[in-house]
Amino acid sequence: MRDIRFKAVHRGGLLDPRRHRLLAAWAADCAEHVLPLFTVQYPQDDRPQRAIEAARAWSRGEITVGEARTAAIAAHAAARETAEGAARAVARAAGHAAATAHMGDHARGPALYAVKAVQAAGKADEARAADRERAWQRKRLPEEIRALILQNG
Repeated sequence: MRDIRFKAVHRGGLLDPRRHRLLAAWAADCAEHVLPLFTVQYPQDDRPQRAIEAARAWSRGEITVGEARTAAIAAHAAARETAEGAARAVARAAGHAAATAHMGDHARGPALYAVKAVQAAGKADEARAADRERAWQRKRLPEEIRALILQNG
């Protein structure tokens, strides 16, 4: 069962439009932070970048939910076509960032997949790399949505 705090008000949930858009913008930040791990492996594939751009555009009210979902689906297709683990996690992060327009609880995905991406990138100390990524994410997390994201740590 989905957490109704992440369900938009117009769908019977508790998530107001302002916080929903903040979730999408923060999700885009998380995905974009690790995007180079994808682009270094697949420089010709811009689907994850387009999904991040769609998440930002939706957060500013410039595109529809349907347009954001289309970008999300394309980024997830890129993930399925990707053999390298870090790049696949980045594409998933980007897909979830764009999908946040459809459902607010997708905003957790980019943060989780960004951590997976840095771990899969083969950093010498995966635990420290993951901790640094989480700290980066928390530092950029707007106060208005902090409780939504950090409720379970």
